[in-house]
Amino acid sequence: TAATPAAAVEAADRGLYGVQFHPEVMHTEHGITILRRFLEAAGCRPAWTMVNIVEEQTGRIREQVGGGRAIAGLSGGVDSAVAAALVQRAIGERLTCVFVDHGLLRKGEAEQVEQDFVAATGVSLRVVDASAAFLGALRGVTDPETKRKIIGREFIRAFERAAREITAEAGAHGESTEFLVQGTLYPDVVESGGGAGAANIKSHHNVGGLPDDLKFRLVEPLRALFKDEVRRVGEELGLPPEIVWRQPFPGPGLGIRIIGEVTAPRLEILREADAIARAELTAAGLDTTVWQCPVVLLADVRSVGVQGDGRTYGHPVVLRPVTSEDAMTADWARLPNDLLARISTRITNEVPEVNRVVLDITSKPPGTIEWE
Repeated sequence: TAATPAAAVEAADRGLYGVQFHPEVMHTEHGITILRRFLEAAGCRPAWTMVNIVEEQTGRIREQVGGGRAIAGLSGGVDSAVAAALVQRAIGERLTCVFVDHGLLRKGEAEQVEQDFVAATGVSLRVVDASAAFLGALRGVTDPETKRKIIGREFIRAFERAAREITAEAGAHGESTEFLVQGTLYPDVVESGGGAGAANIKSHHNVGGLPDDLKFRLVEPLRALFKDEVRRVGEELGLPPEIVWRQPFPGPGLGIRIIGEVTAPRLEILREADAIARAELTAAGLDTTVWQCPVVLLADVRSVGVQGDGRTYGHPVVLRPVTSEDAMTADWARLPNDLLARISTRITNEVPEVNRVVLDITSKPPGTIEWE
């Protein structure tokens, strides 16, 4: 460009190479090839394989946990499921998975976790119904950062209660439960301000949202990985496709997809709209092509509409279909117009209090995948 006449520079005799753009983002043509050539020039060996990651992390987990017990927080998403499966391989029956039903889940989420993950791994699973506690703590809160920190705190409190019960049951054997397994990924760390020079874009509930008086020692075997690598680790561990390739879902749940206060009626509106969008994507065979499709409820916005012969004053919902490789960057998915029309028609016909459906066509950056 006129402002950047040298797009790339090199001084091969000094071992210096540089580019004035982002080769790591998915929109950069030949970006992966550029990175691969740089690594070759730097003399790096391509030893970062899924098999090596599984073996290395299994050894680290055994060393960290020793003869103790651990609990894994299952959220219903890919990351926590893969982290739990990895820890189970390392310490076996000394792992208990805890699924906290916080009331902010997608439709059918709790049942799917209980059926799919237990069937695939045979892991010991405990379900904790904490929906009343979460909704109570979120009452009156609209700021997204505050929401994330409250949800992170309530998760830890629920895990602590479950750990006390598990420890009491194992107490006869002199065992304690002091380790908490989390599916933290590298993008979570970066966006929460971790690492040199990283800005705090949003505090992920499992990073920046953790309380100061945390009683657990954290086990985070995926902390250095991106989402695409986590999926490949899941395949290496033998997890079924319905777990490995499911659309990502935010750990804090639907609460951060409500722009405004989180209430039970608003959650039900969003849950129904989200279920319709996911069903139509699946029916169109695009549920694996689209990285994810958050549906956002603009709960503090109302606009006039007409349905049947009457005037309505309802909420808009936003469709946010995106494609991505690693969640660090993303592009909006070009869905067929007839599919968008079906989703819009169904939502406005079947979901009370929603009279508009709008489409977000913003890439990341400048937007994030979630709205908040």
